[in-house]
Amino acid sequence: MTEDLRPRPRPDGPAERQPARPARRTVRGHAWLTLITLSVGAMMVSLDGMIVAVAQPAMQDALGADLTGIQWVTNGYLLTVAALLITAGRLGDRFGHRNVFLAGVAGFTATSVAIGLSGSLGWVVGLRIAQGAFGALMQPATLGLLRSAFPAERLNMPIAVRSAVIAASTAAGPVVGGLIVEHADWSWVFFLNVPLGAIALVLGLTVLRDVRADGAVGRFDVTGTVVLAGALCSLVWGLAEVPHRGWADTVTLLALTAAAVLLTGFVWWQGRAADPLVPLRIFRSVRFSVGVFTMVVMGFVMVAAPFVLVFYLQNVLGLTPAQSGVRVLALTLLMIVGAPPAALWISRSGPRTPVVLGLGAIAAAMAALAQLDAHTGTVEMTLYFFLLGVGFSPVMVGGTKLVMSSAPMELSGVAGGMQQTAMQIGGSLGVATAGTVIAAHTASVLSGRLAAKGLALSPEQADAAARKAAVGLSPDLGLPGAAQELLARVSRSVFLEGMQYALLATAAVAAAGALAGLAIGPGKTAKHQ
Repeated sequence: MTEDLRPRPRPDGPAERQPARPARRTVRGHAWLTLITLSVGAMMVSLDGMIVAVAQPAMQDALGADLTGIQWVTNGYLLTVAALLITAGRLGDRFGHRNVFLAGVAGFTATSVAIGLSGSLGWVVGLRIAQGAFGALMQPATLGLLRSAFPAERLNMPIAVRSAVIAASTAAGPVVGGLIVEHADWSWVFFLNVPLGAIALVLGLTVLRDVRADGAVGRFDVTGTVVLAGALCSLVWGLAEVPHRGWADTVTLLALTAAAVLLTGFVWWQGRAADPLVPLRIFRSVRFSVGVFTMVVMGFVMVAAPFVLVFYLQNVLGLTPAQSGVRVLALTLLMIVGAPPAALWISRSGPRTPVVLGLGAIAAAMAALAQLDAHTGTVEMTLYFFLLGVGFSPVMVGGTKLVMSSAPMELSGVAGGMQQTAMQIGGSLGVATAGTVIAAHTASVLSGRLAAKGLALSPEQADAAARKAAVGLSPDLGLPGAAQELLARVSRSVFLEGMQYALLATAAVAAAGALAGLAIGPGKTAKHQ
């Protein structure tokens, strides 16, 4: 039986000190207005990530940056977020999630304005790192505030609404970013955060209310914070380098080894610290642990699949980004509209069946997508994306519910940080795995396939051809017409094989998540606040 980690109400607790009086409906602390406020904040962060990705080519041109420099506009932000999410959640537990959320919104908005006014790459990268710190403050706080605004048994629908808002913002990001870059300067990508930030601040000051739980106050674990930040930063950065350098590269190995050593040291310290950053007792709950693993799996699939399929849609099928978006419209729509029905399902049956069946549907969809070729029709592909969307909603809602409702109230911020960090790590693992699978397959078989058909390449030509083929492009080596045609045909075939293996690996990860979901246990979450 899963141990109940929630603290027992004390006779002198906050609920006992409040005088008995008729309940009044007020704006401050109103549960659904709280959800709206937090959804605006989530929308701002989600839109920002997608829009900035679309605007990077325009930024590179305007700032005169090289490829490595412009990549740090995104990498600096992502590394900072990954390193600080759990710490930000603990700050919310200690100082109040309302205060941390408002500080995050204010800082995110202010740095957005400063980035838009910047004229050099150095300032943009530095301010993006600062923006990542404020973004990290916002994300766990939204889940922590939801946890305090809604009883545990009513968390499903708020989580579903938040997930739908994030899905809609993510889907709208490329379109909005494209329109801004096409009709205005790149700086307006960041100025767009100003009205959203202003709305979130006004609503936050008016609506949000903190509910403090006993046990949330203690000394801040500075040692744990520094060690964990270093570990997560090393891990995410090392994984991000895998597709470019490979697993065996010295830099990659050093980063991943440093992450392993620091994580081991962090766990050791958490078992001995008087007020640990992440109390290890939180993992005694099977539901919490399975929920965290489910979020890793979700991050893996949600990032690995688009990473691979964007090369297929644009480089193999020759579609524009807009046309690619139409192909995956079924997936996007189901992620938006499927979350509320998934929440109702989880409320009635408990999370185990929806999570297990959802991950099973995701595994089946990824196995089906692995069969794509250069002639797959739109209807067939839409059905595969539809099946993928059917699986995403119950897993996202159910996994988040498991993490947030299984943790004690005084650790709701840490739980929110764990949920976000698990998805970040899962996404990094997904890209590293998918990229490595395709690159390794291409490098190992392309030259041999060409040689078997009478086309021998020099080592330099083979390396250049493999790099192009690994992303679905047709290598142009300046060969005679027939030889160039053969190279293009074989390269496409090899890429499709590598894509198949990468998507099957992703399906296997989803299946592993479904098996882990069986350990959740039957029944609904106990009704505790």
